Amino acid sequence: MDRNRYLVDNIVRDVSDKMVFLGGARQVGKTTLARNLVGPAFRDTAYLNWDNRADRRRILNMEYPGTAELIILDEIHKYRKWKTLIKGEYDVHKGERKYLVTGSARLNLYRRGGDSLQGRYHYYTLHPFSLAEVVGRSAPAEVFQELPIESAGHADVLEALERFGGFPEIFLKQNARALRRWHNERTERLLREDIRDLQAIRDLASFQLLADLLPSKVGSLLSVNALREDLEVSHRTVSTWLDILEAFYYQFRIYPYRERKVRSIRKEPKLYLVDWSEVPDPAARFENLLACHLLKYVQYLYEHDGYRAQLSFLRNVDKKEVDFLVTVDNRPWFCVEAKYQDQALSDHLPYFRERLDIPYAFQVIRTPGIDVMRRGIRLISADRFLAALI
Repeated sequence: MDRNRYLVDNIVRDVSDKMVFLGGARQVGKTTLARNLVGPAFRDTAYLNWDNRADRRRILNMEYPGTAELIILDEIHKYRKWKTLIKGEYDVHKGERKYLVTGSARLNLYRRGGDSLQGRYHYYTLHPFSLAEVVGRSAPAEVFQELPIESAGHADVLEALERFGGFPEIFLKQNARALRRWHNERTERLLREDIRDLQAIRDLASFQLLADLLPSKVGSLLSVNALREDLEVSHRTVSTWLDILEAFYYQFRIYPYRERKVRSIRKEPKLYLVDWSEVPDPAARFENLLACHLLKYVQYLYEHDGYRAQLSFLRNVDKKEVDFLVTVDNRPWFCVEAKYQDQALSDHLPYFRERLDIPYAFQVIRTPGIDVMRRGIRLISADRFLAALI
């Protein structure tokens, strides 16, 4: 599976034009992609990791092999002046070398210090495996066109993704004991190594407790005040910690789509984990899996194709709600309601579809073998729907 990640061809093309920054969660496969998949497309490659002492000296002294056509700089954002360093190097040598910068934090949020890198790089987010990527389908639909849903199902792939998540190491092993150990080790390293290197968190125990609480909050409106009371810290502290966890790809939030026609709510987001396999409740885990697939889809449309695509949800003051809405230029394209078992059509889907003039609406069901139209809504099995994304 690692031999054909969905971003490889795009990065190979783009790195010949500008620097490419590749962000993504710890252990999502960035280093493998950079060294083993992108690297062979060039005459010679130099890989330097800021966490390695010898490599760190070479980076600071700008010492690279003379034959290297591609320079891969891993975790360089941990250096406070990384932006100035790489800007100077790129401006001098951009005609001779290509630069791929990878990191486990959002590099586009850590552009601090020195002159701007504006106009000098393309940014990509590497996501975990999705169903479409596993089965070899990665051609997104034209925006505002119907998704290319096929009749073939992939129930076995969905079951494996649902249980083991989409991170390459553990998905390829598909071992329950390895999954439990991997959860413990990944979270520990994320909180005590990656985040500690870049953020001064005084109350690490409460920060760890926040991370422990989040799997139970998946899919619900997220109340910072409730978390503040649980943790006995300030509202500002909880907000800051949530921002940090999002910057390091532990969780992400989606926000309500604002439209006066349906009297939308305006404030509280919904929260999901990047690794949905950590979510204990099966229905919440299924919704989280759909959220991750849709986020991967809209970020690809934004980062590769340049569309201003966004993922939101629908909820109004009367508590009518649809789980997900995909928009482009703030125009609704399609909405999705996640149903783990219930095949009865949600009344909220027709309500929002008619009032917001949403071209396509789906009720996505965990049960395999379903594809039927009711009242203009397509009820479809998740293994078929997800194969139409990326």
